[in-house]
Amino acid sequence: MTPTHASSTPGLWSRLQEKSIEQLHIRLESIVVLLGLITLMAILSPYFFSVSNFMNILLATSTIGVLAIAATFVLSSGGLDLSLGSVLGLSGVVGATFAVNLGMPTPVAVLATIGAGALAGLVNGFVITRGFVPAFIVTLGMLGIARGLALVISDGRVIYGLPEWMVFLGQGRPFGVPMPVIIFIVVAIIMHIVLAYTRYGRHTLSIGDNENAARTAGINVEFHRLTLYTLSGGLAGLAGLLFATRINSGDPTAGITYELTAITAAIIGGTNLFGGRGSILGTMIGALIMGVLQNGLNLLAVQSYYQQMAIGGVLVLAVFIDQYQQRQETKV
Repeated sequence: MTPTHASSTPGLWSRLQEKSIEQLHIRLESIVVLLGLITLMAILSPYFFSVSNFMNILLATSTIGVLAIAATFVLSSGGLDLSLGSVLGLSGVVGATFAVNLGMPTPVAVLATIGAGALAGLVNGFVITRGFVPAFIVTLGMLGIARGLALVISDGRVIYGLPEWMVFLGQGRPFGVPMPVIIFIVVAIIMHIVLAYTRYGRHTLSIGDNENAARTAGINVEFHRLTLYTLSGGLAGLAGLLFATRINSGDPTAGITYELTAITAAIIGGTNLFGGRGSILGTMIGALIMGVLQNGLNLLAVQSYYQQMAIGGVLVLAVFIDQYQQRQETKV
């Protein structure tokens, strides 16, 4: 009589998880959490299921989502960028200064906005790779530098009155879809292809999984990290552009604590906090989860400081679940 091994045949949930990870690069748990959260908020608030509210969720998610994509690339390489929110604020102020105070054409102002973020990221990457300073310290320092520089440039005041074509990037609705949402989706698709299907993406994940092995394989780890932090800063600059054009102003206080929300969204979506695994599509789901959570708490009139507590708690819980699953997989 042949002995049977029940554990040798994976269950339905395991097969679904494997399929979602390999084919779609997302975690099934993230989709379940998103659907559950939507259901809960719809029950708790009669205003949740409305077209205008869904547009508000998508608009808020677009800015956080672009930041979360930046966090995904850095985290999956084993790095960390705590300056994302401050770089967002600095980039918006730089763009508004070019457009309003200096009277530059809209294309120049747009490039200056994204370029300011990329420059901040380049500085982060240079100090980390050439100065051998831990990413936590460097990006924490940039958090303060970028925020202070934004206040200095703007003299602590909000810069109003962006050009019409620049405002269109944040408030335009071609075919009824907000421009920030369109930009977010396009960026997400491009970055998903880069991370999942290109050599650059494979090198990023390899560095995060085992840096020494990546060096042995011939990857220029220092240069690659430099490009990753520059990319992260550039995406933060793009997020700053979306935020500034949506509110028609450059606000030096914009993006405070946004890095926390972005990192949380990336981890919820399946990115490993300690590197080696990342998913842009999963990050999109994670950003939607954070957007629905914040929107639902606003509809329920939950005060903002309780919302920050909720986001921090979700971050800790997401990391705990991720590490628990990895320990279980290791045991198997």
